[in-house]
Amino acid sequence: MRAARAVVAWWVTPVPLARVAILRAVLYLFVVWDVLYLTNDVMGHAYAPDLARPLLLSRLLHLPPPSVPLAWTLLVVVVTASLVAATGRLPRIAGWTAGIAFLLWMLDSQGFSYVSHDHMALVVALLVLPTVGRARFTDTGSSEAAGWAVRVIQVATVLTYFGSAVVKWVRAGSPWAWANGSVFVWAIMRRGSDAIRWTLEVPWFLHVGQWVLLVAEFLAPLALALRGRLLLGLVGFFLVFHLMTYVALGIHFLPTVVCWLAFAPTERLVPWGRDHAARLTGRFSSRFRRAEQGRATASS
Repeated sequence: MRAARAVVAWWVTPVPLARVAILRAVLYLFVVWDVLYLTNDVMGHAYAPDLARPLLLSRLLHLPPPSVPLAWTLLVVVVTASLVAATGRLPRIAGWTAGIAFLLWMLDSQGFSYVSHDHMALVVALLVLPTVGRARFTDTGSSEAAGWAVRVIQVATVLTYFGSAVVKWVRAGSPWAWANGSVFVWAIMRRGSDAIRWTLEVPWFLHVGQWVLLVAEFLAPLALALRGRLLLGLVGFFLVFHLMTYVALGIHFLPTVVCWLAFAPTERLVPWGRDHAARLTGRFSSRFRRAEQGRATASS
């Protein structure tokens, strides 16, 4: 029983509501940008329904094939609901509407023979954030509901990497086959930028890089237990890795990158912002008073 209580407590450790408010605003606004620019292939898919290869979930839910009216409807619903949810208004209605519509959008986006894993944590985040209910930037309290939602997002984020490592292991047949292969060489030859092509002349460097990546992906769940500088170091490693991947190959991982925000104590930004705004207001007020005094003196 004690172990069960510890597990439950770990899942629902109270988290400041202000953190949820900030996380919610960032993720919902990112979703708007995502559907307009990152996964706007859904609009093109609507004109080629015969090429669709529905995912398992699509088949289980008996979702209709892609179509132009459906694509436009989903786009309007996702954008509208996300903008409303980002403001904190109607957190459950707007949140679940955005979450479900975005899930349907992603099922269409991924249903054409290519399935990426970079959106998994984001989809999960949009489905759990509405369970928190109302949360404001100015809230000073914490709640278990906020803790559960944040924990689920954290778990989904690290499982994105751990699952990728497991797939590498399964497909390669052994834990070391992928790391000892030539995956990085193939990727650089296919789409590498001038900033990374020099590594083709240093094969040991790419070999080491593959091992570092594989080990880091297996160790990603440690983020759920680390604190302080150790957590900052692990998160920083993945963020730097994604930046390097974008510079080298033009591949970003932004939908997962924004979900790392669930690990950050962003609620600390609220008092900082309040104090900073108060100082700016005080400066403008004092300057205004001095200007008024100057004009009064000149007129007298």
